[in-house]
Amino acid sequence: MEPEATGLERKMESRHLTMISLGGVIGTGLFLSSGYTIHQAGPLGAIIAYAIGSLLVYFVMLCLGELSVAMPYAGSFHLYANRFIGPGTAFTIAILYWLNWAVALASEFTAAGLLMQRWFPGSPTWMWSAIFIAVVFALNILSVRLYGESEFWFASIKVFAIVAFIIIGLLAIFGAIPISGYDSAPLFGNFVADGWFPNGIAPIFSTLLTVVFAFSGTEVVGVAAGETRDPGSAIPKAVHTTVLRLAIFFIGSIAVMAALIPWHKSGVDTSPFVLVFQSIGMPFAGDIMNFVVLTAVLSAANSGLYVCSRMVWSLAKERMIPVGLAKTNFRGVPVFAVMFSMAGSLLALLSSVVAASTVYLALVAVSGLATIVVWASVAVCQIRFRRQWTAEGHSVDELGYKAPGYPFVPWAAIVMCALALVLVVFDESQRSTLYYMIPFVGLCYAFYYAREAWRRKHGAQGDNN
Repeated sequence: MEPEATGLERKMESRHLTMISLGGVIGTGLFLSSGYTIHQAGPLGAIIAYAIGSLLVYFVMLCLGELSVAMPYAGSFHLYANRFIGPGTAFTIAILYWLNWAVALASEFTAAGLLMQRWFPGSPTWMWSAIFIAVVFALNILSVRLYGESEFWFASIKVFAIVAFIIIGLLAIFGAIPISGYDSAPLFGNFVADGWFPNGIAPIFSTLLTVVFAFSGTEVVGVAAGETRDPGSAIPKAVHTTVLRLAIFFIGSIAVMAALIPWHKSGVDTSPFVLVFQSIGMPFAGDIMNFVVLTAVLSAANSGLYVCSRMVWSLAKERMIPVGLAKTNFRGVPVFAVMFSMAGSLLALLSSVVAASTVYLALVAVSGLATIVVWASVAVCQIRFRRQWTAEGHSVDELGYKAPGYPFVPWAAIVMCALALVLVVFDESQRSTLYYMIPFVGLCYAFYYAREAWRRKHGAQGDNN
């Protein structure tokens, strides 16, 4: 599928890809919820959970890197699934992934409105949400290049804040700068103050699910492959740098937090970032972090709308939904797909206000496990792609990018995704997601095959109406 045939333009570079992937991942989870992970699993337990999560992400990204270089399609996941697993699975994966980001988009807009209350108390939250909706919509509708550039700078602010946090934290840990509550360098005493695993081993596994969800978004690299200038070199570079940076940022931040804040005081009310900055006497720590979290939220929303629209565009291109949604403007932007995706996220936002305990709860539950399903499908597709590649007489050396560690890497990814789903079964707080997810997946398959049967019966294979 050449870019001329798609209507999309290859305007993004390696730096855009890397920051888009980081932008989709580094959100409120790291800045606000990371303290909760330490509180639950203990310092070492949290680091182990994030290390395991990083390993899973790395395995999935290696598989995705090979597929994306060989077949740089926009909206890649379901196209790979369509080719190597089956059209019903492809349709289901695309719908799940679209829903996942549409619901996330709604929550980001809500969060952005709430964050503005710190500076403008008493102002209507919906007004701020509406302003941010308009900004994100404009960034996505004008041009791919503008989207990539805006995401680069949004993500850069987050990355700068994390790097500054880690450096300042390390200086405080080793006594180079004073920190309240300590007469001497704290070092790493808090790690083992109450034993290696103060709450036992089990919380490591329950928080692992939170960690997996925290890393969801790295796979956006695959979606953006079809609009990347030189996928052969840009995608492998983005895969390796993204995962390495994520591991350093998440594990480094957790290690600094755990060293400076006693684990039982972490993540209860205040962001651990704010706690650390305040304890070293940084002025306006709360305001600075509020700004950083706001950019994190807007960055995640920006990535979310981009991914949603490319999934819709790709489904329309494959004639799984009306082909009109695949039309692009003169700048190569799938305008109708962007509008459709924004409408979907606004409906999700409306349901969070009107039917929070019914419709919105079901949407969140269904979308919650989408990442694990997509990751597993990527690993399965890589295995089947390699088999087909060699069966057709090709050599592995002919591949533009050859993922290392085959077949261990994709199989390890599949096993780890399966274990994550098993954890859902044993985690009471997450188990209900399966009650919504399983019937929804069944409905997606049923709808797809019922529609195909209707098309065949009416001789309308090529018709979308």
